[in-house]
Amino acid sequence: MPDAPERNAPVAGGACLIETLAETGSTNAVLLERLHLGELIVEGAWLVADRQTAGRGRAGREWCDGTGNFMGSTVALLQASDPPAQTLALVAGLAAFRAVERAAPGLDGLQLKWPNDLLLDGAKLAGILLERRGDAVVAGVGVNLAHAPALADRAATCLALAGHAITRDAFAALLADEWADALSRWHHGQWPALRSGWLERAHPTGTLVTVKDRDHGPIMGAFAGIDGDGTALLRLADGTMHPIHAGDIELVRTHASGD
Repeated sequence: MPDAPERNAPVAGGACLIETLAETGSTNAVLLERLHLGELIVEGAWLVADRQTAGRGRAGREWCDGTGNFMGSTVALLQASDPPAQTLALVAGLAAFRAVERAAPGLDGLQLKWPNDLLLDGAKLAGILLERRGDAVVAGVGVNLAHAPALADRAATCLALAGHAITRDAFAALLADEWADALSRWHHGQWPALRSGWLERAHPTGTLVTVKDRDHGPIMGAFAGIDGDGTALLRLADGTMHPIHAGDIELVRTHASGD
């Protein structure tokens, strides 16, 4: 019989448990498999990897290794009275943003990009992938703490490059705390306040963006906020409003011309 994956003992992270694995393909995949097998997973518990070899981001992007970075997943258990499940993507982004704020006090240039990427001075600092199985949603979070991966299609950065050093385990405790708080508020009818908090930290309304829409192809418009279901709204050049339920938004960089 093959050896079981090496697990470190769970450690407390606020009121939550944080279990660590020395190496795994994907923390999301592990939790999804445990759900499939009927294992009891406590809402708010985290699975964190020292090394991840087959991690995934949104749109099928790879999100793997990076010793010292945070790579972990948690589960939200859906209830009949909850807001639309897709709003959890924004709640997860907000929780990650608040954890980074606590980890790096005074950090300038931090911004949320719909639905849940974290940018630092326009470069990617963190990404989140949510996957649903039945009445459970697995939220995988990757945050560049010590290293910035080389990405083919965008710039990346890390907190260390911004002059803020924090260990993976210390950050895990902060994130577990912020996620538990945000998730409790979400379950208890505070999605409107969480939505407002997300908008306060996101690229401003009026920001020119492009999106690869599944049904309409590439679209450019001005970001016009999010509706009550977490859908992004774009104001097109002709003044019409176009909802984005799923897609990959990119901020349009403008450059002033000079002599």
